Amino acid sequence: MKNTARTLASLVALVLAHAPAATWAQASCSSDGIPRPTALFERFLSADCEACWTDRATPAPTAGAGTAVLDWIVPGAAGEDAPLAAAAARDALVRLEALGRKPPRATDVHTAAVQAARPAGLRVAHGMPFNDYLGTAIAFTPGRTAAPGPLEFYLLLVEAVPAGTDGTAVPRNIVRNMLHGAWGKPGQRPVSGLGPSKWMETRSMRIPEGAQAERLRMVGWVQDARGTVIAAAQSTCR
Repeated sequence: MKNTARTLASLVALVLAHAPAATWAQASCSSDGIPRPTALFERFLSADCEACWTDRATPAPTAGAGTAVLDWIVPGAAGEDAPLAAAAARDALVRLEALGRKPPRATDVHTAAVQAARPAGLRVAHGMPFNDYLGTAIAFTPGRTAAPGPLEFYLLLVEAVPAGTDGTAVPRNIVRNMLHGAWGKPGQRPVSGLGPSKWMETRSMRIPEGAQAERLRMVGWVQDARGTVIAAAQSTCR
């Protein structure tokens, strides 16, 4: 049954990626018509630090509008016995390694402005939950002034947790799953039939145990070979 759910979610992801924008809007939760983030604000919380989760003085962007806030729960020394272990993900360690940072004992913050390259276009989307899976997609059209060389992409399944819920004193956007890869490596070609320079990835993502499907959305971005974020997008359900 799990394999069937994963296969159906993958088919949904392919439909989301290939369908016109109007179809995306009707059949999925997507970034179509949503203001694009102008910055990323990533909080890394140790799963050992329960006080970090309940802290009312949790770091936050000074100008919240236009900023995509992400909460990564980093596996702690206590393992499955850590207070925040239920939401911890090894993807957080992968992200920290990419940033050249060590796992924090409490909270660490990374920020990045989006240096948008016009007329670059980025879309993210997901379908409706099927059992424990979501079909997800990310598609990117580089701008004419895009820097040469490989591009990295991140597609995150995020759970929005309101302040005062589950013990958190501030709104959270917990990273629940991640797709990370590269486009434009030697031998790679854009997807056939989508134009000479359009890149796309699809994935059926598992919804972790304990995550509430109605809170889920996608956040994605693309960065160049220097690590500069050149496009970002986030979905909403209508």
